[in-house]
Amino acid sequence: MNTFLNCPTDEARLWKPLKEEKVQCRLCAHFCVIAEAERGRCGVRVNRQGRLYTLVRDTVAALNLDPVEKKPLYHYFPGTKTLSLGTMGCNLSCSFCQNSSLSQPPRRGEAVRGERVQAEAVVDLAVRSKAASISYTYSEPTVFFELVEDVATRAGERGLGNIIVSNGFQSRECLESWGPLINAANIDLKAFTEGFYKDICGAGLQPVLDNLKIIRGLGWWLEVTTLLIPGLNDDPGELRAMADFICRELGPQTPWHLSRFHPDHVMLDRPPTPPQTLRRAWEIGKESGLFHVYVGNITGVAGEQTECSGCGAALLRRNGFQAANIGMRDGACRACGAPVEGHGMEIMPLEAST
Repeated sequence: MNTFLNCPTDEARLWKPLKEEKVQCRLCAHFCVIAEAERGRCGVRVNRQGRLYTLVRDTVAALNLDPVEKKPLYHYFPGTKTLSLGTMGCNLSCSFCQNSSLSQPPRRGEAVRGERVQAEAVVDLAVRSKAASISYTYSEPTVFFELVEDVATRAGERGLGNIIVSNGFQSRECLESWGPLINAANIDLKAFTEGFYKDICGAGLQPVLDNLKIIRGLGWWLEVTTLLIPGLNDDPGELRAMADFICRELGPQTPWHLSRFHPDHVMLDRPPTPPQTLRRAWEIGKESGLFHVYVGNITGVAGEQTECSGCGAALLRRNGFQAANIGMRDGACRACGAPVEGHGMEIMPLEAST
């Protein structure tokens, strides 16, 4: 794998010059003021003589073909494949990060590694792989904003969907620039307290809440994920407040994914999430009025199938990241005719045995 460091040649987008050769990055809600020869918090945007450059303009560190359910997106063209890509760098410092080998080294001033790619070649690969979409994921797509724009523009021209899997800590300018390019998003709502975001993630809660509402207004298909960490964000009162926010501000049709925590990165002192905690969180989501609540990283607890929001009939059965249509026809429930919330639900073939 090639290494590129301290030799930026690609000027970044979304920034403004300041006095004394400082610049302000306008990409995320940190709005970093960056001095000459310094990097922003993400570690991949650097000031050179009063101009902001990106170190990951065309440098991909991870590239894989995945089921779209792995993002996780359960209501966006289920059963299809998505070409997933990411660079190094992240604007958050989550102590439980599951992709820390990609996200954190640039924040420590270490080398930015990856393979140089051309946007058109990425899209060609997605088409050859019979992917329905391209996902910008693994680290944080906000920090490789320019690559997302370039690939997404070409992907849209070729009839592919574009997905971001993100921590939701963008600036409004970033989201609005992406507005016509992105089709779907899974956003982490990591907790519902400012303390968690500040102490555990090096960020803030309010920008994420604001951005979730902006994303809903942009018309992207939106799903939300929360990783439940024992003793940190799994209090029933906090979960109820979170579920109420999703239902009230984003709509009861918004899928909420509850994921099981496993010790990772530097958070190694906590056990995996107990199944009963996940089950109770699922019940809280349903009690709050959410139609679609799912439990991930574990089986046999709850929320493994999609049910009709009208009559409760089973619509999609899942086994890991594989989905089978057992109750939909033309995007509607076969039992009661209620439409199924999501995009591309109508293209999923009915399982032959049903």
